[in-house]
Amino acid sequence: MKSAPGAKKTLPPQQTEELLGALKGRFDRHQARHAGLEWARVLQRLTAHLAKLWPLQEMERTGGEPDVVGQDKTSGEFIFVDCSAQSPKGRVSFCYDREALDSRKEHKPKNCVTDMAADMGIELLTEEEYFALQKLGEFDTKSSSWVKTPADIRRLGGAIYGDRRYGRVFIGHNGAESYYSGRGFRGSLRV
Repeated sequence: MKSAPGAKKTLPPQQTEELLGALKGRFDRHQARHAGLEWARVLQRLTAHLAKLWPLQEMERTGGEPDVVGQDKTSGEFIFVDCSAQSPKGRVSFCYDREALDSRKEHKPKNCVTDMAADMGIELLTEEEYFALQKLGEFDTKSSSWVKTPADIRRLGGAIYGDRRYGRVFIGHNGAESYYSGRGFRGSLRV
């Protein structure tokens, strides 16, 4: 779902209202994820940066259940991350990146993680961000999520993912061209 370069993606008023309602409800239900932060300040920032609502809507639409997990002390930006219990259902069965997708001769997945994240306007979680998310709850207990792969690993043909099993968080690896119905990806957005 690529759009023309420079095209602005905006939400109609009713969809904006529905999204803000969903985000507030999640914010209220999961206070431990953002202790000390107030919804009024988050809302103020969201309404001042309306262009950020489209990526949040894409996170929501694909099953990510975005929620605030922190605030950047320097920029003041609120950090939204996909907080669905399992890897977002609308983002599974993708290989890691375009190079991996193009290398497959047959049984190609429908997309790759890096292209979809870019189309959505979000960033793929890093290992550090994935571990930080796992401190806020138990995620990916039955699924796994690709995470941003360091260049040295990617140059060797690999890509990494995270999951939680046996009460611990693991980082694993596969060939970047692999894909699984139980592996998707989580993203973040700064507003």
